[in-house]
Amino acid sequence: MSRLFEKYRKDVIPALQEELGITNIMAVPRLEKIIVNVGVGDAIQNVKLLDTAKAELAQITGQLPGVGRAKKSISSFKLRKGQPIACYVTLRNQRMYEFFDRLVNIVLPRVRDFRGVPATSFDGRGNYTLGMRDQLTFPEIDYTKVERPRGMNITIVTTARTDQEALALLKRLGMPFRES
Repeated sequence: MSRLFEKYRKDVIPALQEELGITNIMAVPRLEKIIVNVGVGDAIQNVKLLDTAKAELAQITGQLPGVGRAKKSISSFKLRKGQPIACYVTLRNQRMYEFFDRLVNIVLPRVRDFRGVPATSFDGRGNYTLGMRDQLTFPEIDYTKVERPRGMNITIVTTARTDQEALALLKRLGMPFRES
């Protein structure tokens, strides 16, 4: 059982029930999945770059990544439909809580000049997307073996119906939002 999941069950659920006025425990917002996506646009010229991105993403998440392919051809980018250009991982259950715990407590505080994540990155349906500039903030990555810094998008999908419910959930789980 994950440390963060225990905190969610013991502390966050009762606090959210009181804060949001929810009587049914099953209606309390919770994390559904976390999607980590790494775009490798350079893979058009060199497919080996995609393999290193997949290996790094597997180290970070502890799960084998899938390959994202181009949906349509764009001649100005020399991109053909079906060409591999990204890798992604969808984390659920135990791995999702472990990853979120590491993200909030280890990775985000290691970001240079970190003042919190913006509270404006919600999509209107209770999901939050966070962009990372490079993978070196993750402690699993050995910076001597990194060829180039590679950014990633981390999307946190919740069962919350509104952005306010999702914001309350993520704050209770320890996400460091920027004070505005």
